[in-house]
Amino acid sequence: MTPFAGFPEGKSRLISIPAQFFSELLSQIDDLGELKITLYAFWYLSHQEGPARYFTLPDLLADELFSASFGSDEEAQRAALQEALDRAVQRGTLLVGKTPSGEDVYFVNSPRGRAALHALELGKWSPESELQATAALDAERPNIFRLYEENIGPLTPLIADDLRLAEQEYPAGWIEDAMRIAVQANKRSWRYVEGILRRRKEKGADETDRQGSQESLYRYTEGNHGDIVKH
Repeated sequence: MTPFAGFPEGKSRLISIPAQFFSELLSQIDDLGELKITLYAFWYLSHQEGPARYFTLPDLLADELFSASFGSDEEAQRAALQEALDRAVQRGTLLVGKTPSGEDVYFVNSPRGRAALHALELGKWSPESELQATAALDAERPNIFRLYEENIGPLTPLIADDLRLAEQEYPAGWIEDAMRIAVQANKRSWRYVEGILRRRKEKGADETDRQGSQESLYRYTEGNHGDIVKH
């Protein structure tokens, strides 16, 4: 076993986990696979955007670093992952629904997850009608301050404050995209990057392509159906 080197200095990405996980679930989960799946679900869905956050078994298998911890080959990994998913569903931590093509789709059992599953069951929304972001353990996004210094310029206290605010307001993927656009345009300034982010937020990401499906889903996931931890 390789010893853990410790958490790095500076600002790190944080993942929201409901307090009930610790007060009600942690002491009950007696299977390592189920525990890993449950924690991974919160991490994975935190990388997604939009009203519906979900994943499938193929998504888990595609994350080679994670799936490798469930077996030495894909057949063993698939069986172990499916067993862990079934345990989490049986416990009620995860919810499962089927797409029109028959594929299982998993949600965290939160108000938002329940609303998304209800919309799927009513035919108001399907993950097959949109593209959702994926994530992998070996592709964790770099620290926003390091990203700025490597691509835009020296970090000043004022810029650091702006970056902290941007990190709270915009998804990490948006910030990376904006910095990449700024570099390609040879406009290496935070003002230029911030302008890209502001325009994207006003316009909405891929709004035209996903509008029909998203409008149906928003009716089921916003308002009284929304929850604080948006999984």
